[in-house]
Amino acid sequence: MGKERTYDKQAILDDLVKILEEMTGDWELDYEGGINPGTRLIADLGFESIDVVQLIVAIEEHFGRHDLPFETFLMKDGRYVDELVVSDTVDFLHGHLG
Repeated sequence: MGKERTYDKQAILDDLVKILEEMTGDWELDYEGGINPGTRLIADLGFESIDVVQLIVAIEEHFGRHDLPFETFLMKDGRYVDELVVSDTVDFLHGHLG
């Protein structure tokens, strides 16, 4: 087993922003200022549940990890969260990518 790559928060943020920009590049967005840590995926980018699934797949592919516990991130108290924020997603990935 090779040495695992370590990721700092800025590198994860940069990668996540690129993934989100690729996903939303051809969407008709009424969102100014570009994707940043405060961007909300549902309220700002118009994400629907299928988009969240596609984002998870893209993240898993990008980082080469299929063992990330997204269910702990997407659910609180047995219910799906109402919103996902870029910075929260970065924190989640940073905590699990080591």
